[in-house]
Amino acid sequence: MKHASLILVGLSLFFTACGGSDEPGSQSKKVQGSIPAKALSHTEAEEDHSHAEDSLGTVQVGDLDVELAQGHGGIEAGKEGHLVVKLPYSDNGSTVVRAWIGTKDRTLSYVGKGQYAPSHDDYDIHASAPNPLPENPMWWIEIEKPDGTKSVGSAKPLFE
Repeated sequence: MKHASLILVGLSLFFTACGGSDEPGSQSKKVQGSIPAKALSHTEAEEDHSHAEDSLGTVQVGDLDVELAQGHGGIEAGKEGHLVVKLPYSDNGSTVVRAWIGTKDRTLSYVGKGQYAPSHDDYDIHASAPNPLPENPMWWIEIEKPDGTKSVGSAKPLFE
């Protein structure tokens, strides 16, 4: 009986959070005509790149020269950071790009997986910084090519 109650509570929370009500205060606000804001994918939301991005320059990741930019301000402990990764080749999103803030061993770091943005031919990655930040935190970038080979590199982040 306890399991059934927990399932019902979980389902009610799910449907409440995902409800499609158009009443004031509802989770589903309308934007761009009739498309609910929550229905926009991360890729669609990032396509316009309307936020400021600061270049971190070009870094070596394995045998690749990769261009990096940091968006949404500086890195802060416990806050989400944004990294834009531009590969030196066009692959239409078939490479897997991951990034995290902190140390190479990923201790206490949240690893973000890149979303390919076809209009800019780059990858947008959101990752949360550990709290507290380790001494000398870095952006760590892992590139997994379609053939399965992986390379890791790093870049100094911008801070608030």
